[in-house]
Amino acid sequence: MLKPIPIKINEIYVPAKWRKTLDAEKVERLAEGIMDEGHKTPIQLRKGDGRYVLISGFHRLEALKALGEESVTSIIVGSKKF
Repeated sequence: MLKPIPIKINEIYVPAKWRKTLDAEKVERLAEGIMDEGHKTPIQLRKGDGRYVLISGFHRLEALKALGEESVTSIIVGSKKF
């Protein structure tokens, strides 16, 4: 079972494909929910080139940034190689 761990937000690389999909209203709604209920669902990252690369949870990550958080609960997943 994968164990959620805290990762510093500034150590996470967000691929360009994610940045193109930013929905500011969704980020705002998520930030409000996180303020009310806390951050419950970890984002998914993989290790790559000496950094963490975002796999899923882009809008949650952006909401946490907007709230001034320095770390995020994350799950490190492996990458598939074919």
